[in-house]
Amino acid sequence: MWKTIKRIIFIILILNVIFIVWGRFFNPPITITQIGGILKYGKLQRDYISYEEMGNNVKKAVIASEDQKFFSHDGFDYTAIEKAMKHNEKGKRIRGGSTISQQTAKNIFLWQGRSWFRKGLEAVYTFIIEKVWSKDIILERYLNSIEMGQGVFGVEAASEYYFGKSSKSLTASEAAWIAAVLPNPKKYDPKNPSAYLRKKHNWIMRQMRNVRLK
Repeated sequence: MWKTIKRIIFIILILNVIFIVWGRFFNPPITITQIGGILKYGKLQRDYISYEEMGNNVKKAVIASEDQKFFSHDGFDYTAIEKAMKHNEKGKRIRGGSTISQQTAKNIFLWQGRSWFRKGLEAVYTFIIEKVWSKDIILERYLNSIEMGQGVFGVEAASEYYFGKSSKSLTASEAAWIAAVLPNPKKYDPKNPSAYLRKKHNWIMRQMRNVRLK
């Protein structure tokens, strides 16, 4: 029995190593979140593209919105995590402190949820991809896999869905609208923005001036 368990664990570890190495060169065939989108909305709208094809505006907008320290941290923003913990202790609406690297690890390898077990796995995968992948690869995987609408995944599909153009052709304002729906793309819609979304869009536009791509 114990030999069988050890064999299963060994196989799982080997498959994970293969998947991580694979991910350095290729986008994932499909993710658990994307499967959930298919089951819930009956569609999977995505279009994987290379880092160069994405254009700078959408990269800057998403970094400005989600993780302005992306190029300088080691996968974890400890200041943001501490602030999120203090905020959540007050019993208010839960706030996350995840970096783009952490979100990439979750989107590619894991599932959605807030359990400590999943967060632990997320930390492990984040540490590994920061060592094995480059920042450009992490950002490319993130921008290709992130949920951007109901059954819509990745910035290219989102650009086509919301503005009928490629992500490389997005203006700074259009890119900021796409980034503004994060982290709740099922709730917010750039085509019909709420007052909150307009405020966030304007904030992202200002923050984009501070983002420098490597």
